[in-house]
Amino acid sequence: MTVRATKFTPEVLLRAPRRSAGLPSPDGKLVLFTLSTYSFETHKTTSEINVLDVETGTSVQCTGAERDKEPNWIGVGTEVAWLRSGENGSTKLMVGDAGDLSRPPYALGTVDAPISNLKVRPLNDETIAIVVVGQATVDGELYNPETASKSHSTGREFSELFVRHWDTYLTSNRNSLFYGTLKKSEPHITESFGRYSLSRLTNALRGTGLQSPIPPFGGTDNYDISDNGIVLVAKDPALNPATTTKSDFYFIPLSSFTERSPPKPQRFSLDYSKGASSSPTFSPDGKKAVFLQMQHNGYESDRNRIVLIENLTNPSSAVEILVSSTNKGQWNLSPSSVLWGNDNHLYLQCEDAGRVSLFRIPAKPPKQDYWFPEQVETPQGSVFDVRPAAAGSSQLLISSTSLVDSSTYSITDPEHLDKLEKVISSLSKNGSVFGLSYKKQVEHIYFKGAGDYTVHALVVKPSTFSKDKKYPLAYLIHGGPQGAWDNSWSTRWNPAVFAEQGYVVVCPNPTGSTGFGQEFVDAIKGQWGGRPFDDLIKGFEHIEANMPYVDTSRAVALGASYGGFMVNYIQGQPFGRKFKALVTHDGVFSITNQIATDELYFPEHDFGGTLWEHRDEWERWSPSRYAGNWATPHLIIHNELDYRLPISEGLAAFNVLQRKGIESKFLSFPDENHWVLKPENSLHWHTVVLNWINKYVGLPEYQPSSSLVTQV
Repeated sequence: MTVRATKFTPEVLLRAPRRSAGLPSPDGKLVLFTLSTYSFETHKTTSEINVLDVETGTSVQCTGAERDKEPNWIGVGTEVAWLRSGENGSTKLMVGDAGDLSRPPYALGTVDAPISNLKVRPLNDETIAIVVVGQATVDGELYNPETASKSHSTGREFSELFVRHWDTYLTSNRNSLFYGTLKKSEPHITESFGRYSLSRLTNALRGTGLQSPIPPFGGTDNYDISDNGIVLVAKDPALNPATTTKSDFYFIPLSSFTERSPPKPQRFSLDYSKGASSSPTFSPDGKKAVFLQMQHNGYESDRNRIVLIENLTNPSSAVEILVSSTNKGQWNLSPSSVLWGNDNHLYLQCEDAGRVSLFRIPAKPPKQDYWFPEQVETPQGSVFDVRPAAAGSSQLLISSTSLVDSSTYSITDPEHLDKLEKVISSLSKNGSVFGLSYKKQVEHIYFKGAGDYTVHALVVKPSTFSKDKKYPLAYLIHGGPQGAWDNSWSTRWNPAVFAEQGYVVVCPNPTGSTGFGQEFVDAIKGQWGGRPFDDLIKGFEHIEANMPYVDTSRAVALGASYGGFMVNYIQGQPFGRKFKALVTHDGVFSITNQIATDELYFPEHDFGGTLWEHRDEWERWSPSRYAGNWATPHLIIHNELDYRLPISEGLAAFNVLQRKGIESKFLSFPDENHWVLKPENSLHWHTVVLNWINKYVGLPEYQPSSSLVTQV
């Protein structure tokens, strides 16, 4: 199904199909993916597993069962395994043939618990190794919340942190990895093909104190599987998870994946790196591995180092690639994930000046002092997944997005770094399905910052833009603060949604933004209302002086998380009078109340230590100090399940606005966390936000209307 819009609105954004990363078949001829679509008529999401023909670019549905998810190719042919949620919290493991859809899928086994994050690996012609993630009880058994006994009391007791994390109160259950095998039988007389059966699953981490994937966002990126075992990352169980980020790389050797008592995980690390670890990845032969590790404990935005394990039988064989004599590293960018390619190169996804680019380095580093990764040509926008295009192939299948394109699959040959081989599928036809055009609407600009440096910003114009007209300004301030506006798709803060209302949207990347070198990221420490604030003023002045089509007398500013802090801070400064209206989503009003957050290491790093030892630094930039100056109309949004920034922050800001008689509104969702993810809630959010800012700049009211959408 294709959604075609006469105007790109929030409703169009939320109706549009959402496509997963592409999974190439072993022979490289097919690409497997999931597609989910929300209907505002039925108020339901439909999900399906599809397969795309690389040669023709056409796709067909493999299964449309409502609870099917996480397909994986198994073996060397076209058979696919996936998970299907069952009754009473159980999960079925399904198998079908994407190359022969006339063969009905079958259930090869049922697990009596919710499981997810499926990975598979062929061990031989008849046996497939399998690893899934499930919640484990204190005894190491799979936990099923549907069938577990329930307490008659709702009380919770805690004697250590975390009490709650992201949007969930902690229990005694923990994430764990469970392994087993799929065994193929000989075909029966009435069948042409043998069927797989599922072995018993074994908890790989029982009794270790380790938890993997790492909550709240860890998934298949936190572990890998080969015919030699499992590699994973997990937090140090001896340390307080609320005040430390330290996590390590572990290897669990397995020969058959039927071992009833798994070996003790072997830890690998660099002596001088004590920070977070991520992206554990086997080499194609399973004898080596690579992962990413930060140097400093307690700093979640430190630069990721590339760590190579040259021999998985030797725990002391971990070495850093691109190391320097100053221990700062030769490369100033920070990769977010690593893939070991079939050509014996490592492929790195990395934020890079307003996009996520792909780089490569040899898996065996050259013996020279200074060398840098090579950039691989990818479509404009941001890469979010990379895989070998076929078993044993050096070509790569790239999954990417942009500010106008929700999903693109392309193939590139790293031997020709400056050439993109083939775009095989663009879900939104390079934005044309939404009525958007990257060439006509998107621009990268730079302006002088508060110091001796330049600041990057993305500009998105209306699709009907004319340089002879004047447009109000939507100044969008990103969260993090160590984050960035990238040339990528989003279903939450999508700049094109604001642009199509009639705004010129400017998305600046001030001090603290990622993708512009580690020094630029680190410079925000102790400067929350300092350099970034000054950069934003410089950006506004640049717009006034260099963008004559922008009417800065009709400007609005919006931000979430740290961006919400900044909007609250701007409200209390003379700069706040530059805006007709403000929007804060789940922001900070009183920095000292960050002591109520879940991850205490974050404020303790950015403000130099604990609240009681560094109170002056915690209070220095607090928007609450300047509440007496607030005057601009202000919409406050804060959700009840936000445990990163508790709802009292939003209520406090709204209380000030109301007591001062400033035109204001408060919006809250009891079932949303730091983000608004449910489609109906998201449409409500967009409607309130757009109508709030449109009212103050003279743009028409936004009314959701299905008449603007046709489905073909």
